[in-house]
Amino acid sequence: MTTNLHTHIHQPPSNGEMTMKNLLLLSTITFASLLMAVSPAMSQDPENMVLVPRGEFIMGSQEHQDEHPHNVVVDAYYIDKYEVSNKEYKDFMKATGHPAPAYWDDPRLSKPEQPVVGVNWYDGSAFCEWKGKRLPTEAEWERAAKGPDGNGHYPWGHTLDDTKANYGQNVGMTTAVDSYPSGVSGYGAYNMAGNVFEWVSDWYDPTYFNVSPALNPQGPATGLNFANQGPVKVLKGGSWLAPASSLHSSHRFWNQPENNSYGVGLGYRCANPASSLSIQATQYDFMHALISMGDEKWAEALKSIERALKGDPAIAEYMDTKALIMNETNKGKK
Repeated sequence: MTTNLHTHIHQPPSNGEMTMKNLLLLSTITFASLLMAVSPAMSQDPENMVLVPRGEFIMGSQEHQDEHPHNVVVDAYYIDKYEVSNKEYKDFMKATGHPAPAYWDDPRLSKPEQPVVGVNWYDGSAFCEWKGKRLPTEAEWERAAKGPDGNGHYPWGHTLDDTKANYGQNVGMTTAVDSYPSGVSGYGAYNMAGNVFEWVSDWYDPTYFNVSPALNPQGPATGLNFANQGPVKVLKGGSWLAPASSLHSSHRFWNQPENNSYGVGLGYRCANPASSLSIQATQYDFMHALISMGDEKWAEALKSIERALKGDPAIAEYMDTKALIMNETNKGKK
């Protein structure tokens, strides 16, 4: 039997504000009934992926004509924390017999911890499928790059900073997939600006942002037939070779899906929808925070509510709870 946690969660007081009394009443829920609904193990994100909760953001920018800004809502999903590495791609080749990509033996680019390069769209898609994942949509990729505020020009904010990304040949090669931690996006994804351009699932059409649906856009039915060479797919994020003008999160580059030209700068990461278990995990963390509050374990309560807010930062109930915890914590310091 599935327990709906929201049937246990309080109705807001008549004055619309949460109080300590209301929260402590909630904390009388036993762990037995809580564990009927969710398990603590569910609060763990899939390995090396970050959760991006359902939410709205501004997709596009004023930088280029094909980046027409518009509001988009994307359902919750996971995206790889890092670009796919050479080590991971080697495991894929060994398991499946998939051929090596271009530049596989280039000493500048072939260290295990560097991102795989010289891959076309089909290579990236096959790898993600092998991992039980898929390539992200352009909307998913851009939301993960822009962070919880939903409008960051770069993953780290609004100002270009060459200490936060590998671009413009300022290093002369790709860097490790966990490099530039100061440039991480607000959701915790690394190197979403620079290092390698990243394939996404969408076809590229320069006018698509003018007609894109507001909910979970999947891209146009086919892509621009660029230079009569066939339709093209979208690439995001800039690369170690590309100029600063390609680094902003809304930038759209493109290539034929079978092509790995400009391949020393082409890579990818994978994504997956967030399951109902992920949503339940967020609810579990909220309930655990309430129980910890009842026991006056404020540090533990704070950790739990911060995990809940990571899963869904838009729920006012979670934000109010954190404010109460912080208030009690500050009282204890006086």
